[in-house]
Amino acid sequence: MTNRQRGKNTERALAKKLGCKRVGILGSEDLQHSVFSFEVKSRKTFVASSWMLQAIRNCPKGKCPALIVHVHGRDHNNDFVMMKMSDFEAWLGEISNGCQK
Repeated sequence: MTNRQRGKNTERALAKKLGCKRVGILGSEDLQHSVFSFEVKSRKTFVASSWMLQAIRNCPKGKCPALIVHVHGRDHNNDFVMMKMSDFEAWLGEISNGCQK
C-alpha cells in the first residue's frame, strides 16, 4: 500500500470514528468539524511515539497523560500538544455531535 493510499484510508477511518466529513483536498483541512480543523497524518513509525509512551508511563493515576513538544528558538505559544485519541475523546466527550455532516 502506498503512503498516499494509507493516508486516505486513515482519513476515512477517522472521519467515520469522529462523525466528521472527510475533505482530503490538498491545501484544505482533511476532516471538517465545527470546532476543530483536523490535519491527518499516517506514519509507519513516529519519533514522538516513545515520548508519548514515557508520558503515559510517568502519569500518576487519575490524570491524563499529554506530551508537549517545544521547538528550540520558537515561542511557547507555538508548542505542540499530543495525547491519545481515547483520552482526547474522554476529555471532550462525544465530539461527533459537533461535526459538519
